[in-house]
Amino acid sequence: MIFIVTTITFFLSRVIPGNPARKAAGPHATIEQVIAIEKEMGLDQPLYKQYFRYFNQLLHGDLGTSLETHRPVLVDIKEYFAATMELATVSMVITVIISIPFGVISAIKQNTLVDHFIRLFSLAGVSIPVFLLALLIQMAVINNPNIPIAGRVTTIISITNPLKSITGLYLVDSFLTFNWPFFKSALTHIALPAITLACPTIVIIVRMIRANMIEILHLDYIRAARARGIPERRIVFKHAIRNSLLSTITVIGLTYGYTLGGTFLIDAIFAWPGLGRYAVNAAMEANYPAIMGVTLLIALVYNIVNFLVDISYGFFDPRIRLDR
Repeated sequence: MIFIVTTITFFLSRVIPGNPARKAAGPHATIEQVIAIEKEMGLDQPLYKQYFRYFNQLLHGDLGTSLETHRPVLVDIKEYFAATMELATVSMVITVIISIPFGVISAIKQNTLVDHFIRLFSLAGVSIPVFLLALLIQMAVINNPNIPIAGRVTTIISITNPLKSITGLYLVDSFLTFNWPFFKSALTHIALPAITLACPTIVIIVRMIRANMIEILHLDYIRAARARGIPERRIVFKHAIRNSLLSTITVIGLTYGYTLGGTFLIDAIFAWPGLGRYAVNAAMEANYPAIMGVTLLIALVYNIVNFLVDISYGFFDPRIRLDR
C-alpha cells in the first residue's frame, strides 16, 4: 500500500510545472549553476533512474532536503506534523465529548423538541462550508483580545517563558514542564481552529449515532431486556450505546487520519503552522523531496490509524477479538 502510494506520487510529482533546480539555485543563478544543481539532484537522468535513486535513499532513511527551507525533509515534517497532530487530537477530543452525548440524547428523545433541535443543528453544521465557518468564528471573536485568531502561541509568551521541547506538542510540553503561561497561550490559540475542525465531524457523528441508536433500541434483545424489567438507563448505557459505536469508530478513526494528513484551509485561515500548509507550499514550489515526504507520512498515518481502529473493535464487540 505504502509502496504503491509512494510510487504513484513520485511520478505524478514530476508532472508539476517548474524546474526544482532553478528554484534551488535562486533567481540570480546562471545556466551553468542550474545545470550543476540538476546533476547534483539527479534530474538530468532518466525518470526510472531518478526513482531508483530516491527509493535507495528512502531505504536508508533519507527523505532528502527541502528546496524551500534547505533543511532535511524529516526535520521539517517533525516540526509541522507536531502542530497538526496537536490540532487534530484536540479537535477529536472535542468531537467525541460533544457528538456522542448529543447523538444518544437525540435517539432517546426521538421526535421531541430536543431531538428536533439537535437535528436542526446537525443540518446547519453539514450545510456550512468549513472555510465560511472559520471566517464566521473569527469575526465573532475578533474584538475580544483574550481570544487569539491566528498563530500557535503569543510571541511575547514564547520569549518571556520559553518552552522546553520534549514531544513537540505545545500543550503537552508546557504541562509537563509546569510552564503555565505558555500552556494558557497555547490552549487559547488552539481553541478556535480545533472547534472549527471539529464541527463538521460532530454533526456527522451525531446523525450516525442517532440512527444507530434508534435501530438498536428497536431490536428484539432490547425489547426482551425491557420485558425482564431491566432499567432503561442500564439498557441504554450497557447495550445500546456500546453497539452503536462500532460503525462510529471507523468514521472517527478515518477522520482523525485525514486530519493528521493536514488541513490546508484551517492552516491558512488561522495561520496554523501545520502539515497541510507545508504540503501545499511544497506542491506549488515543485519541492519534490517535501512532496514525497508528506505523502509517505500520510500513507503511514492512515495505515496505523486503520490498524488501531481494527484493534479497537474487539473492545466494543468481544465476538471479533483476535484471541477468539
